[in-house]
Amino acid sequence: MSGLDAIARVASELRRDIAAAHDRDPAARDVGQLEILATWPGIHALLSHRVAHALHEAGVPLVPRAIALLTRMTTGIEIHPAAQIGAGLFIDHGAGVVIGETAKIGNDVTLYQGVTLGGTGFATGKRHPTVQDNVTIGSGAKLLGPITIGHGAKIGANSVVITDVPPNSTVVGNPGHPVRVEGRRVEGPDADWIHLPDPIAEAIQGLSSRIGALERAVSELSGEEPGSQNGEVAEATELRSLRGPNPAGG
Repeated sequence: MSGLDAIARVASELRRDIAAAHDRDPAARDVGQLEILATWPGIHALLSHRVAHALHEAGVPLVPRAIALLTRMTTGIEIHPAAQIGAGLFIDHGAGVVIGETAKIGNDVTLYQGVTLGGTGFATGKRHPTVQDNVTIGSGAKLLGPITIGHGAKIGANSVVITDVPPNSTVVGNPGHPVRVEGRRVEGPDADWIHLPDPIAEAIQGLSSRIGALERAVSELSGEEPGSQNGEVAEATELRSLRGPNPAGG
């Protein structure tokens, strides 16, 4: 790739990065593109990385790593020059974000502060996650190893993910495991980390309902009326998922 082609590619990706910040960051809705470029640390980190990555691909020694080091010192975001990042990545706040050498990130991905796309062990080769398009990763989430995060997936805050994530699924917990959000598949950026499903509460709810049904069946078979001294049935209290307004709006 010639120098002019590399500059044109970086400029095109930068425009899309700024547009992504403007669209997905509520604080940027009334802010001009120039101000976003001048004051958003996620944009600074991405611009620096795209320059460092172009130099890395061209085989330039030392300079790409020096750019990455200076970027980490000024923004708190560490991106290895070899990491492959698609267009439209939005890094919100960004402090503590780490993206490893063999990580691959698709288009229109959203990362919140404290996210790690890291490796495991000392193996060489592909050792960092691959994140496909339209994925949202919550604050403090750790994605470790050469796993694949499917298109449109949503990773809950502080989840630790060490296995592949199916497309259009929501992952919570440590270790992270896929769940559904109110029976619907969710795609695209969404900052609502309060109304994620609680699989433990759902399991307890199912067990409570089953115990209540079994106790009623035993009472009927023994000929005792529910509520009698020896046939009292313990009614299960329904556990309901948290409801309320989306703190992200909408």
